[in-house]
Amino acid sequence: MQPVDKANILIEAFPYIRQWYGTTVVVKYGGSTRSGAEELKNTLQDIVLMKFVGMRPVVVHGGGKDITRLTEKLGIKSTFVDGLRVTDLSTIEVVEMVLGGKINKELVSTIQQLGGQAVGLSGKDGALLQATKAKSKSGKDLGYVGKVSKVNTAVLDILDKEQFIPVIAPLGMGPDGKTYNVNADEAAGAIAGALKAEKLVFLTDVPGICKKKEDPKSLMSSIKAKDVPKLVKSGVISGGMIPKVEACLHAVKSGVHKTHIINGTLPHALLLEIFTPQGVGTEIVP
Repeated sequence: MQPVDKANILIEAFPYIRQWYGTTVVVKYGGSTRSGAEELKNTLQDIVLMKFVGMRPVVVHGGGKDITRLTEKLGIKSTFVDGLRVTDLSTIEVVEMVLGGKINKELVSTIQQLGGQAVGLSGKDGALLQATKAKSKSGKDLGYVGKVSKVNTAVLDILDKEQFIPVIAPLGMGPDGKTYNVNADEAAGAIAGALKAEKLVFLTDVPGICKKKEDPKSLMSSIKAKDVPKLVKSGVISGGMIPKVEACLHAVKSGVHKTHIINGTLPHALLLEIFTPQGVGTEIVP
C-alpha cells in the first residue's frame, strides 16, 4: 500500500471520527469471538483506538463456554432450561470466578498491553447491576439467575472522567446481597440504555441477521424495531439471536440511537462498522 492510500483511508474515516467524537458505545464481546489470541488482540485494538479518537467505549463480556469447561473439570453438571443455565450455589461460585476473574482480567490486561487504560468490574461493584431473581419462560426455577432491575451508572461516570475503559462482567447483586448470573446480552442492553449510548454493538460469530440461515448473501443490513416481532415469528430470528435482538429493542426503547449485530471474528470488525460508509452486519434502529 502506498503512503497516499493510507492517507486516503484516514480521510475517509475522518467524518465518522468527527461524528462519533464524545459518544458512548457499548460493546458486548461474546465468548464465541474469543477463538484465539489474534482475534482478541484485533478486537481490543479497535476498542483502544476508539478511546484514543475521543469515543467512550464500554465493554460487557460473556463467558459461557469457559464456565462450562470449568464446571465439567470440577464435576459439576450443567443443566439448561429453556436455553438458560440453571445456576445452583456451586455453579454461581464458578460463574463468578470465571466471569469476574479469569475472563475479565484477561481483557483488562490485554487492553493495557495495547496502550489503553482499563478497569475490570462486575455488576456488583458500585451496585452497577442490581438484579432480581429470574425464572424461565416456562416458569421453572433457575437458581441464581437474575434479571436486571436497575443500572447504577455512577461508577462508570467516574471511570469515564478519568479516561478508563470499563470492562464489565455480567454479575448482578440482588436486594439480599446475593450474586446473580445475568445474561450478558441483557446486561449490555440495560447498560447501553442507562447510559443513553449512541451505539450498542454485539460481536458474534455470524455475519448478522440473514433472511436465509447461513447464507451471508441474504444479510439484512438494516431492520426497524417494529419489524422484529414478525421476523421472530417467521423464524428468521431464532435461537441465540433472540436475546441479542431483545437487548437491542430494550436499548432502542431506552434512547440508544443505533444497535448493531456484527461478525466479531472478522478482523477489525468494529472499525469497519463504525468508521466506514458501508459498515458490516445488521443494524436495528427505531
